[in-house]
Amino acid sequence: MAHIHDLTALEQAAAVRTGELSPVEIVEHYLERIERLDAGVGAFVTVTAQRALDQAREQEARIAAGDAGEHPPLLGVPVPIKDLNFVKDVPLYFGSATYEGFVSPVDDSVVERLREAGTVMLGKTSTPEFGLPCYTETYVSEPARTPWDTGRSAGGSSGGAAAAVAAGLAPVAHGSDGAGSIRIPASVCGLYGIKPSRGRISFAPIVPDLAGLSTNGPLARNVADAAALLDAMAHHNPGDLYHAPPPALGSFSAYVGRDPGRLRIARFAEPAVPGAEVHPDVLAAYESASAALEALGHEVEEIAPPFGPDIVPEFVKLWFGFSCIHPVSKELEPKLRPLTAWLRERGHALTAPEFLHAQSALQLATRFAMLVTDTYDAVLSPTVTQPPVPVGWFEDVDSPEETFERMKRFAPFAAIYNVSGQPAVNLPLHWTPGGLPVGVMLAGRYGDEGTLISLSSQVEASVGGFWGDRRPPVW
Repeated sequence: MAHIHDLTALEQAAAVRTGELSPVEIVEHYLERIERLDAGVGAFVTVTAQRALDQAREQEARIAAGDAGEHPPLLGVPVPIKDLNFVKDVPLYFGSATYEGFVSPVDDSVVERLREAGTVMLGKTSTPEFGLPCYTETYVSEPARTPWDTGRSAGGSSGGAAAAVAAGLAPVAHGSDGAGSIRIPASVCGLYGIKPSRGRISFAPIVPDLAGLSTNGPLARNVADAAALLDAMAHHNPGDLYHAPPPALGSFSAYVGRDPGRLRIARFAEPAVPGAEVHPDVLAAYESASAALEALGHEVEEIAPPFGPDIVPEFVKLWFGFSCIHPVSKELEPKLRPLTAWLRERGHALTAPEFLHAQSALQLATRFAMLVTDTYDAVLSPTVTQPPVPVGWFEDVDSPEETFERMKRFAPFAAIYNVSGQPAVNLPLHWTPGGLPVGVMLAGRYGDEGTLISLSSQVEASVGGFWGDRRPPVW
C-alpha cells in the first residue's frame, strides 16, 4: 500500500469508510511528518495535536459503533485552517505578534462546515501579518517555504497552507484569497487552488465581507480533492452581503471528469501594473498552457487585458484601507512589521470619500471588463510574473514602499479577479529547467466554478496522473 500521504484526500476518506484506514492512523501519520519536516517548510504556526487525535478517536468510535446514517464525505481527512480564521479555543495570531495570547472565542462558519464534512483539524497554517503581503514571513513563525526549494518563498497569504499540502503535511488545506492569496502560493508550490466566486463561502460570524475582495477556498494536489473541499466549504449566512448561485449540477464534484465541450478561451499576458515584467519561464508556461488547451480542441483567442493600469492606484487605496481592519492598540504598534505599519499609516490617512471613490472606480472598471470576459468560457493568463523567489527577496530593499512595489510587480494578474469577484484557479502545469513550479491561471464567469473545474479536470487528465505526479524533494 502507498504511504498515507501519497493518497489523495478522497482516497483517504474512502479508505476510512471501508475500514482500510482509521482516522487515528491518518492523523498520527501527518503529525509525525509535521514534527519531522515542518521546521524546514514553515507551514504551521500552531499544531493542535491533541485536539486532532481527540477528533479522530471520536470518529473512530462512531465508526466502530456502526453509527447509523451516511458517513460525511471527508470523514477522517485532515484539513488545517489558515491562521486568519477563527477556530474556537485555539490561538489566533493573524500572522502578527500584536495578537500573541489571543484565543478565538468562536468558530468561523466555514470551520463548522468543514467539521460537519468529517474533517480533522491538524492546526493553523502560517500567514503573513493580517494576510496583507504575498509572501509569508512574520514575527510569530518561521517563513513559509516552497518544498520544491526551501530557500524560496511559498508565497502568501496562504503560504503555510500551500507549503503543508505540497510537502505532504496535509492532504488538502483551507486557504483564503483577497488579492491572489490562494493562487499565488499554489503557483509557487505546484498545487491546484480555487478562488471561488464572491459570496460562495461566508465569512460569518465576525469577519466582514465589505468590498468582497476576499474569499475562503481550497488548496489541493488535484482537481477532485479541491472540488470536494469546495463542496464542504460553500455556504452562506443571514447578513452576508454577497451570495453566489449554487452549482447547476448540484455540486462542484459533479463537474470533475465531465467533458466541458469545446470552449472559447481568451488569453492575455500583459500585466496591469506598470513596470511589471513577465519572466521567460512564466511566458513559457503560458504558451505551453495555450497549446495544451488548443490540443484539447478549445478555441484560444488573444485579447487586450480586460483591466488596465488605471485600476491599480484605486485598488491600492482599498488595500491601504483594509490594512486597518484589525484593531491594534497604540502600545502594541511597535510589534508590527515595517510593511504593515507603512500600509496602516496610509490607510488611516485615507478619507472616506477617497475610499468610496476608489471602490466606485473599481466597480465601473469591472462592468466594462465583464463585457469582454463574459463572452468567453474562460480567460487564461499567468498567475504570477516570476518563478518562486528567495525567502527575504521582497524585503531586500530600502523601504516598505519598495517592498510593496515588488509585491505589485510580482502578482499583478491575480488581484483583478478579486476586484471583479469572478472565480479563478491556478493550474500547476509547468516546471522550470531547475525544477521550480510555475502555474497559469484560468478565470471564469461569475458563479461558474463548474466550467473551470471540468476544464481543469480535462487538462489534468491530459498531462497524466495528478499533474504528472510530480513530488518535491521533501516528499
